Amino acid sequence: MDLVHIHLLLNHVPVIGLVIGFLILAWGMFRKYSDVKDAGLIVLFVTSLVAIPVYLTGEPAEEAVEKLAGVSDQLIELHEDAAVYSLALCIAVGIAAFVLLIARRFLSETLAMIGTFLVLVLAAVAGASIAYTSNLGGQVRHSEIRVAQNNAPGAESPATEKKKENGKEKDDHDD
Repeated sequence: MDLVHIHLLLNHVPVIGLVIGFLILAWGMFRKYSDVKDAGLIVLFVTSLVAIPVYLTGEPAEEAVEKLAGVSDQLIELHEDAAVYSLALCIAVGIAAFVLLIARRFLSETLAMIGTFLVLVLAAVAGASIAYTSNLGGQVRHSEIRVAQNNAPGAESPATEKKKENGKEKDDHDD
């Protein structure tokens, strides 16, 4: 197994982990279950740890696919740029979750609730960011999910690509 395989294996964990951690933490907050809140914070912390090797294995994954036919350098760069922000947000969630996990025992109930709410908001923002980053990463090799955007090279939809291959640039309705 090489770094590319590790990237492909782990890249789903931050996306799914943030959602699961968010839901567990929200449920614990809603039901006022301390152990459930702890579980949600632990899931968010572990998820943030997994985001680090996902990011670090991104460069070897880029090198493996950048020369393949149909791969867009533009999409790779967009994915890479978004990954920096997603990593920073994931690390922030992990730090906040870890600090809150420890500090909740020493804080008043009100401060602990505010801290939990802030971690939930941060996890939601990180989740949106990581979902966007993941979608861009998927578009690098999965032309079926690409969205035609401003006629960017390599960003065509499969239907547009097929038309170009057949030399037909006209609309499907023009029979």
